Amino acid sequence: MTQALKEALVRYTDARGGADGAYATAVDGLYLMRASGEALPTARVYRPALCVVVQGAKQVLLGEAAFDYTEGQALVVSVELPVLGKVTRASAQRPFLGLNLDLDVGILREVMAQLDPPPRPGPGRLGLFVGGLGEALADCVLRLLRLLDTPEAVPVLYPGLMREIGYWLLAGPHAGEVCKIALASGPTQRIAEAIRLLREDIARPVRIGQLAAAANMSPSSFHQHFKTLTSMTPLQYQKQLRLLEARRLMLAGQANAAAAAYRVGYESASQFSREYARMFGAPPRRDVACARAPAMPA
Repeated sequence: MTQALKEALVRYTDARGGADGAYATAVDGLYLMRASGEALPTARVYRPALCVVVQGAKQVLLGEAAFDYTEGQALVVSVELPVLGKVTRASAQRPFLGLNLDLDVGILREVMAQLDPPPRPGPGRLGLFVGGLGEALADCVLRLLRLLDTPEAVPVLYPGLMREIGYWLLAGPHAGEVCKIALASGPTQRIAEAIRLLREDIARPVRIGQLAAAANMSPSSFHQHFKTLTSMTPLQYQKQLRLLEARRLMLAGQANAAAAAYRVGYESASQFSREYARMFGAPPRRDVACARAPAMPA
């Protein structure tokens, strides 16, 4: 099955020219990735998703925690998280091949409602984990990929395939973690509501009382659950969101460093520059210049 996935990903990325990068597809929320060499970490906010490595290896950093996954393994993300990701094994002869699939929380809830008995949530942990893909789940992913050959079939067949993917995730060895995504009133979804508020206006100062109220928790309980799920305090989480958005603005040519800092809520340009360099490894101007420079051949 892994070989079939490799062949499919090579074919679909070759059809886009075979260049390194991430490719959106006709399937909403499905992205294909290819890299012919190791690269500097890239920062982004992960939504609830299934991230699969088909060839090569990748590392994701969440706060101080590192998660490595390789061929035949998947990273499952249960809540929106700002992370750094980098390809750690790839070459021109054996490029990194992977895919990210956004999970449909509504479909997961429908599937879990039909399970008897439904899985029980496990103890509080970080909002992502690595596990084996398994043959049944790999088969679903392969059939989802093959929908790209017939885009007109996507609206009809996509919901059923997502239900299958949801079933195997909820029936698998990590069901206790996956089910937290589907629990409408569980701590994971209550923290997700607070995260939504943080993302709506990242320039606004963090108010723990307001966030705790949105999560229907006491401030102390909210702080504990938030850090367990994200590995960060709300203030640290917001800082990463601000820096990611500032970088996006600069890369898009929509703001210089000073303007980007102001738009995301920084009052001190020097503080912004220090925290930016700490996260991305270089001051804003140098980092953006490097990110825009053409990649060297692998």
